[in-house]
Amino acid sequence: MPGVLGTRKVEKKNRNPIAIIDIGSNSVRLVIYDGAKRAPFPVFNEKLICGLGRDLDKRNAMSDVSMELAIGCLRRFVSLVDSMGISNVRAVATAAVREAVNGVEFIERVNHECGLGVDVLSGEQEAELSGKGVVSGIPNATGITGDLGGGSVELIKLHKGQLQQSATLPLGALRACHKRDLNSESFPKFFEKHLSGLDWLPSVKGQNFYAVGGAWRSLARIHMEQMKYPLHVIHQYTIEAKEALSFTGIVGNLGRSTLEGVHGLNKERIDSIPYAARLMEKLLQVTNVSKVVFCAYGLREGCIFDSLSYKYKQQDALIEMTKEIGGCLGRNMSNGDILADWISPVFNKEKLISDRIRNCAANLADIGWLEHPDYRTEQVFLRILRMPLVSISHQERVMLAISVASRHSGVKDIIRRWKVDNLLIAPEIAEARAVGVAMRLAYTLTGGSVGLLNRIGLERKGDSLKLIIPSRENILVGEIVEHRVRALAISLECDYEILLIR
Repeated sequence: MPGVLGTRKVEKKNRNPIAIIDIGSNSVRLVIYDGAKRAPFPVFNEKLICGLGRDLDKRNAMSDVSMELAIGCLRRFVSLVDSMGISNVRAVATAAVREAVNGVEFIERVNHECGLGVDVLSGEQEAELSGKGVVSGIPNATGITGDLGGGSVELIKLHKGQLQQSATLPLGALRACHKRDLNSESFPKFFEKHLSGLDWLPSVKGQNFYAVGGAWRSLARIHMEQMKYPLHVIHQYTIEAKEALSFTGIVGNLGRSTLEGVHGLNKERIDSIPYAARLMEKLLQVTNVSKVVFCAYGLREGCIFDSLSYKYKQQDALIEMTKEIGGCLGRNMSNGDILADWISPVFNKEKLISDRIRNCAANLADIGWLEHPDYRTEQVFLRILRMPLVSISHQERVMLAISVASRHSGVKDIIRRWKVDNLLIAPEIAEARAVGVAMRLAYTLTGGSVGLLNRIGLERKGDSLKLIIPSRENILVGEIVEHRVRALAISLECDYEILLIR
């Protein structure tokens, strides 16, 4: 099996599935994505806890039991990939394999017994790919990324999406949390010993800390549960640093029985959560960042992003994702670009919702057409709230959901029912609804064949909204169209006029 992604192959066949096999210190995981592209969707995801790094500090070697588990798992993964006909495969191994004295022997066995070529990443390579994964999911990220794995933690300084300094430290959750008593007086010194040489850490003061890795995602889940947060989406869940310091200080002292009572936690990660909290607390103190931003993208997505050409890397991941979703779920006659251009003059004055989010709403405007009419609005709303979208804040996600759902009917009760109104201010909700009402007018005029909009004008000058229709198209105007224009004018607090011109 090939172990390296070629740039040329990605550009020509970027819609072919790609498999990433991640041989980590704690788990071995296979993720199959729908293509090596700017916004890959995972279509298969499976892992097995093998604990390759569990005895690393005691024996400087991986145990026979953990290696047998991993090789058995890799045989299954290779069989799955072969049965799916996937030829684009990359397998990588991280801290446990690169540090163990029997790492070379293990890789040779994997190659011989599984027919799988594996790239054993250096610490520098692992940090670089983790950083690129964060940038692929959060473009223009500025601050520091911490990717906490079982065997190591990678720290990467980022500035506007560009990677700067990095370090790999032997502070992985699997090896460190079993190494010593969390409550011992020596534990803070254990952190300080490894962090003291990184004189660039204070340079990210006031910026963001991007938390990557399963143990830190568990912290996000606990915080969401505690706050009764309405969205259960980890990516770009954000906590103010002051709040995060208080929270991690508490979680670092919780016992297993308490953590087992938290809904949604992976039971296999519970033992590492207090350690993950202590490490984050220490990093927040050293860096003095302003916010913690959790990121669902990391090493595996970094492998894909790293293989892309400059052209693909410059694409907007969110716009590409929404175009693809809209193309799959919408009707063939829909066109998000035409729709976005048509409604944009109405919103020239407003600055609360960006052109980008409005364009994404236009891309998704038709995804509910197959839903039952009685449930369509809420189904669309919930679908967008829960989509695996990246490069979008939680506030923007709610705006997007409101906009697309409002294209079908009113959403006031739905917003209240799902308790997302506290994530936005009232003017943002109003503008998001107006975007949906404008799209509803477009679909009423065209029946979904939005190409017809090229012959119809929509303008807003001051407090006046105008729908401009050539007289030869007057058949498109009727009572329902006027009702939709009036609804849009009300949502924008405008007067309205329908003009028939020659």
